[in-house]
Amino acid sequence: MRLKPSTAALTVTALAFFTDLFLYYLLVPLLPRYAADLHLSQMKVGILFGSYAVALLAATLPVGRITDRHERRSVMLIGLVGLGATTLLFAFSKSYGLLVVARVLQGIAGAATWVPGMALLADHFAPEKRGQAMGLAFAAANVGVLLGPPVSGFLDQHAGPRAPFLVGAAIVLVDAAGRAFLLKDEAHQAMGPILWRALLANPLIRAITGAMVLASGLWALVDSTLPLHLDRALHLGPASIGICFAAAALSHTLASPLIGRVSDRAGRVKVIRIGLFLCLFVLPLPVFMPGFATVIAAMILIGATASFVMAPCGPGVADAIEAEGRSDFGSGFAVLNIAYAVGMVVGPFLGSALVEGVGIRAAFVILTLGYAAYGISLRPRPI
Repeated sequence: MRLKPSTAALTVTALAFFTDLFLYYLLVPLLPRYAADLHLSQMKVGILFGSYAVALLAATLPVGRITDRHERRSVMLIGLVGLGATTLLFAFSKSYGLLVVARVLQGIAGAATWVPGMALLADHFAPEKRGQAMGLAFAAANVGVLLGPPVSGFLDQHAGPRAPFLVGAAIVLVDAAGRAFLLKDEAHQAMGPILWRALLANPLIRAITGAMVLASGLWALVDSTLPLHLDRALHLGPASIGICFAAAALSHTLASPLIGRVSDRAGRVKVIRIGLFLCLFVLPLPVFMPGFATVIAAMILIGATASFVMAPCGPGVADAIEAEGRSDFGSGFAVLNIAYAVGMVVGPFLGSALVEGVGIRAAFVILTLGYAAYGISLRPRPI
């Protein structure tokens, strides 16, 4: 029995988001191994993480334009090429250069997954159901974050360093089947590109763009600096590091749908401000914790806090574009994706530079003050 178009769109998008982030987070608990085997400095680790975001940033605008001119399925299928290539490269790479190439391909594939996927949901769900649908898709993505680190750490310890990426390749095949066979080709009525200055002239989109930069920067900062700190300061292995990150992903998964619904009622910007103020107290916690259990507790708080900032962003952009009488959501989500990529570029580089300059604890405190300052600068809006 064929699924309803809206159900098929949600199923395929959720699976695509899960796969993208599952593959992204396979690398996190393996960082100490790569750092030791390839003699990587903290800055080289930051470059490795940042290369994903640079590629995502470069690919997002053209992908957004293509998404608004063609049906969403074709763009998502193209993304599978990069997804398959990056998985094989990670499995068989033995040099830092090839790891960077794999990360770049992963960033391009991510652009061809997230932009058309979010546009697909905006196409198939009315505003009163859009937040719920996107919340479910983001929850699936968070499951990828939840499973990626512990699965990677477990497989690395018990089956070897290639095993996590071979499992990832099998998941890519399942994702490919979903994109190829569940989605139906549907012509999209192009309205002409939305000018960037027109999008950014909208106060809600501006507020959301800044929030997304900070939210993705938060995750990138933690991903690229905390594993090495946990390895060196607390002597945690890959499996334990993976559990710490899984704790953050679990709380983020559980909180995101709830926070998305709250933002439907209370307003997107009000909820974002709450998250930014919470960062002031929550973000520095993991680097001050003395043991495994307390780090897990701190990571749970970080995951929940991130939901306050991220969950309102996607529905807010779609609502703002639809309020202007348009349906070419790809361009709007391209802006959001670029904001996400900017945060992922700045987070590892700025975080690594601060960690090397002033130490990880001072670095986290300094960055936390920036989050609170942005929250103060925002004014609540009704949408």
